Amino acid sequence: MNLPTQSLDDTKISISAIKVVAKLVEHGYEAYLVGGCVRDLLLGNSPKDFDVATDARPEEVREIFNNSRIVGRRFRIVLARFGRETVEITTFRGPHEEQYEENHTDSGRTVSDNIYGSFEEDIHRRDFTINAIYYQPQTCELIDTVAGGADLASRIIRTLGEPEARFREDPVRMLRAMRFQAKLGFNLDEEAGEVIQELGYLIQDVPPARLFEEVLKLFLAGFAERAYECLLQYDLYGWLFPDSKRAREQNALAGELIRLALANTDSRIAGEQRVTPAFIYAALLWVPFLEERQRLSDAGMPLTEASDEAAGNVISKQQLFTSIPRRFTGFIRDIWFLQFRLPSRSGKKPDQLMEHKRFRAAYDFLLLREQAGEETNQLGAWWTAYQEANPQQRDALKHGKESHYKKRPRKRKRGGLRHPFRTGGGGEGSNAEHSAEDRLPREA
Repeated sequence: MNLPTQSLDDTKISISAIKVVAKLVEHGYEAYLVGGCVRDLLLGNSPKDFDVATDARPEEVREIFNNSRIVGRRFRIVLARFGRETVEITTFRGPHEEQYEENHTDSGRTVSDNIYGSFEEDIHRRDFTINAIYYQPQTCELIDTVAGGADLASRIIRTLGEPEARFREDPVRMLRAMRFQAKLGFNLDEEAGEVIQELGYLIQDVPPARLFEEVLKLFLAGFAERAYECLLQYDLYGWLFPDSKRAREQNALAGELIRLALANTDSRIAGEQRVTPAFIYAALLWVPFLEERQRLSDAGMPLTEASDEAAGNVISKQQLFTSIPRRFTGFIRDIWFLQFRLPSRSGKKPDQLMEHKRFRAAYDFLLLREQAGEETNQLGAWWTAYQEANPQQRDALKHGKESHYKKRPRKRKRGGLRHPFRTGGGGEGSNAEHSAEDRLPREA
């Protein structure tokens, strides 16, 4: 079914994506924009990424675009680079029933998907109806044969095909359903929701590195708090973060700290400040870390050694579920360990701590701990005053003369810090470390 295009603003389409489609057509191939970019255009949003579907094979696409490279093993795609923008080009996929045993695990998960097909076959290989609408920018043709437009209008997320089969084929689709629900504010189809609650365990069959990328998409795109609630609602959270799930069920502080950290991340993204997954993981695993540290201490291990051992144990266990790159694990450890140094407020220690490259992140974390209900004897207020004080006032603070600073009540913005950092939008040492290009996978 062809849809009217009045609601699609083609001025929001990337020039690079239009060039890709035009060049493929010029070489005799079919080519369409598809997926999240078409969905977002129909919703009146500006897509961040653009995907092109074509009948050209990856090697043929690579020959046409010398600024491209082929990536992927499970399914090979071509990434064409135009300055800082990347256009993803995929070949029409076909059915894989004939090679099912060879390409699937016993649970039904697809491990190899390099089977190409026709335009019509590609439509039915898409995950959700709202992502199966195609647009040809040269002819302004909008093609929807699976009622994706109707589901967009009804704000429903519905699998394209039988939910159980589609989720078994790729369990990550369950996480994608959570992401779209949080991002778009749509409702999940009731049958799909029931199947997700039944098959959530299949996520453990997905490689941890791929799950880490999905966690970034869930928690570093501006709707982390809503995504967290969706994961809890459909019983998926524990398959990603088992220790965190146990901690939040046994300790209200754990759940509140996680919610605050995710809300704060959303707030920073809305303010165009930089963020890092290390800060989120530090919050997710803070209570499990404290529990493990206490267990080791009770067994007779000195606290310094217990801290180091506990951090290694907790992070290593989490790596079994979602891998965490080394550049982030060190950051997590620093945030945790600095919490035990922040109470040192005499002599040169406060100034030395402020020179630490992770001090701002540790200070941020301290404030969130307090907001979550953890008792710190007003340590956050002391550090806030110390940073704002002149040298004479700092000396008085170190000697416990609190009359030298005035505690001012501050309004708390939900999801944000009580005392925002003064680092010009987040530099090294804040809870930011990497640019969005270094950190975020492609949106869909």
